Amino acid sequence: MDDIIGMLKMRDFTQTAKAEYKRLTTANLIVIDDIMLFPIEKQLAVALFNMINQIYEKTAFIITTNKSPSQWAQMLDDEVLATALLDRLLFHCEVINLSGKSFRIKNQKTIFNQNEEK
Repeated sequence: MDDIIGMLKMRDFTQTAKAEYKRLTTANLIVIDDIMLFPIEKQLAVALFNMINQIYEKTAFIITTNKSPSQWAQMLDDEVLATALLDRLLFHCEVINLSGKSFRIKNQKTIFNQNEEK
């Protein structure tokens, strides 16, 4: 998500960001990990919506998030924008809700566990 936000910030200023934007808008699949993990300022949220709105019917998405739809509204500080963004992303989608402990945390060895194993 950070890469997309960075690209959206620089799209009008650098050729690299402009080329990345074009590449994303012509992609068959876009994977966004941890979307809405951090608040997004209004101007960037609108730019993200505009990008998604432009491609949602012709591009497949795989998205991970730990936030509920109501929390998306908080992250964007705009319920209408969050609803519109979710509407596009959830169009023709399959939602998979996972529960339980994080796989990363479950399999993580801490320095304390490593010392006990020796």
